[in-house]
Formats: sequence, C-alpha cells, structure tokens
Amino acid sequence: MFRHFVMAWHFLTVIPLSSAHHDPTPSDLARSMGWFPIVGLILGILLAASDLLLANIFSPGIVDVVIIVILVLLTGGLHLDGLADSVDGLAGGRTVADRLKIMRDAHIGALGATGLMLALALRYAALIALPQSSRFAVLLCMPAVGRWAMVVGGVGVPYARREGGLAQPFLQQLSGRDVLVATVGLVIAIALSVGLVGALIGCMVIVVVARGLTFLAQRLLGGITGDTLGATNEAAEIVFLLMAPAIAGLGPHVFNLG
Repeated sequence: MFRHFVMAWHFLTVIPLSSAHHDPTPSDLARSMGWFPIVGLILGILLAASDLLLANIFSPGIVDVVIIVILVLLTGGLHLDGLADSVDGLAGGRTVADRLKIMRDAHIGALGATGLMLALALRYAALIALPQSSRFAVLLCMPAVGRWAMVVGGVGVPYARREGGLAQPFLQQLSGRDVLVATVGLVIAIALSVGLVGALIGCMVIVVVARGLTFLAQRLLGGITGDTLGATNEAAEIVFLLMAPAIAGLGPHVFNLG
C-alpha cells in the first residue's frame, strides 16, 4: 500500500520521498492511481497552510499569485506542460499523426502559450473570487479534484501512441476498482470541506469535464496521452475553483473559517 502511494507521490510531485521502490510493474502503477487524490490532498494541505501564513504578510492579490506559483513548483509544472502541448496538438494538427507529432515537440507554440495564459488567468480570477470563509476548504480539495479527474478520465481508454509513452504503464491495467478507491477518499474529503450536497454536485461536474476531454482526445487522437491527462487535471482544478463559491454554500461543512 505504501509502495503505491510512493509511486503516485513521485510521479505527481518533485519532492523526493523514498528511493527504495524501483522498477514498478504496470499493475503497480495502475494501483498507484488510486492514491492520486491522496497526494492531491497533501498538496492541498500545503496550499491551504501557505495561504493562512501568507495572508498575514501580503495583500490578497499577491497571495493568490504565490499560491499558484507554489503549486507549480511542487508539481514541476507537469500538468501545465501537458495543457500547453494538448492545446497545440489538438487545435493545430490536421491528422492524428500531425497532432501527436506536435504534442511531442518540446517547444510551445502560439496556441499552447495562449491556452496556458488563459488557464493561469482563469485560475487567478477564480482564487480572487473565493469567499474568505471557503478558501481553506477549496484550496485543500482543489489539487485532489484535479488528480482524481485524471483517474476518471483515464479508465477504459486506449493509449494514443503505438510506441508508448510516460503515462501508458499507468493506464494499461487501470480498473474500476482503482477509480473506486480514488473516489471514496475524495468524496469524503470534499464532503467534510464543502458539504455532502456540494461534494456530489462537484464530483458530477468534474466527471463530465474529465470524460468530455477524454472523448475529445479519442476523437482527435484515437486515445489519450500523458499530455491530455495533464490538461484534464488543469481543466478540472479550474472548473472546481470557478464553481466552488456556489457549491460551498449548499450545506454545512467542517472547514468553514467564516
């Protein structure tokens, strides 16, 4: 169990946790995806704690920028890179081969850069709009929601590249059981944070976002890639931030600081 958590942690963050686990099997990597939301919750704890600390030092606008920077540093910008590559490929290629080739290019094109800037702007605007009473709860859950969306978006879908890629071993044996494990922990955390009604509505919306992007990737690429999963994470986090003020007011919750 701890072995699978470590695999998830090392894949999703830049913080070394252990050097004892090497050469994981596809089954191990699939099981590790059940831990993705837990890794997200730990990242959320770091963000929420940083927000409380920074609020005593800087103005709200600066705090929101620093929170975004902290998450990028903790994750190495992995999912932002996937978002930019996905926008470049999906919007810029005419054929499946063209799109996959563009997405593999290390350089970011104009479309990808535009998508990246819009995503960061939306994230910043959503953070500014968060009610103070909900900030702790939303920052706690937001990274977990994004990482859960990758699990939901990745199950039962072929990998687009025949030659394989970084995410392929994770997806080869990903099952409904892994999705269930990931979902249980997430729903409990969100229910405690924004209430059960808000948690159920939020999760349903994120499922639509994740599977919608998966459907788009299948139509344009023939499957998904690590880049499209990264884009799914970014889209899910932004959507969750945008709808958070509405769902946080639907019922009582534990982490209400107002």
